Order: sequence, then C-alpha cells, then structure tokens
Amino acid sequence: MDLPNGLLNLNGKDSSLPQAATRATGTKGEKLAAEFLEKLGHRLVARNFTAPIGRNTKGVQVRGEIDLITLDGETICFVEVKTRGSEDIAGPLAAIDLQKQRVITRTALVYRRIFGVFEMAYRFDGVTVTNRPGEPPRVEHYPALWTEQRFRKKRWLEDQSVGFY
Repeated sequence: MDLPNGLLNLNGKDSSLPQAATRATGTKGEKLAAEFLEKLGHRLVARNFTAPIGRNTKGVQVRGEIDLITLDGETICFVEVKTRGSEDIAGPLAAIDLQKQRVITRTALVYRRIFGVFEMAYRFDGVTVTNRPGEPPRVEHYPALWTEQRFRKKRWLEDQSVGFY
C-alpha cells in the first residue's frame, strides 16, 4: 500500500489511525496522572506548556513541551507523563530518555524566566501510566527523576553568571 506522499507503507495499515490513537492514549494518561498527583497533594498549575527553546542546525525554531506543571508544597514540579498499553516491549519510563529530559529541562528554564520563579525550588518528575486492556490503569510517580546538572556545560559551571543554555 502506498502512502499519499509516495512512501511505501510496509505494515499495510493506515498510518493516520495510530497517530490519533496515540494522541488519545497520551491525553488519557495525562488526565490520569494529573488526578493521581492531585490525590498526592500536588496543585495543578499548567498542562501542556509549550515554548520556543532554540533553533536546530537548519535554523528552524524548536519548541519544547512540558506535560504537567504542579506545585508540591512550595516546589515546582515539571512532569513528563508517559502512557503505554502494555510493558511487553519496554516500559513507559524507558521513553523518558536523555533527549526528552534535555528538552523538558530547557523548556522549564523558559517557564521559570517567563514567570520569574528562579528563587523557587523545582524538580523534574516522571509519571508512568500503564493501561492494559481489561485492567485498571497503573500510575507510578517518580519524583526528582533527573536534575539539570547533567546538561550543564563544564565551562558554564565555573562561571555562575552564565546560564546553562
């Protein structure tokens, strides 16, 4: 079966259907994650915060997105939510890789600049949702899953006046 753009679809399935299903799964997972965090005492501040975070090598603007921003007491939590229908191949936590962490870290910096919240404590959390058919969803929270430290350049660590991006 050929796709409209001339590419060959090797799996024989309509490629637009999985994308819509994936989006719906992600939206449902984000809703479950927000409800779960609120039960833990978090206050929801924002969903799907997007902002420009730089340009790629071709000069095209790159935008970052943070699924949920919450307050856990006086700490801002930048939360990445990953939802999967099963863990047969890899669990949802595996999808929060270094590249994703870097984009979220850069987007969080933009958020902190826009709202002037540099003095507030903050952290980067992960929430995984596993939604197997016929079973209740399993939601797991990973507070402080990573820190921005791994993305700082060494020369910037020596000069405190320079931001890390």
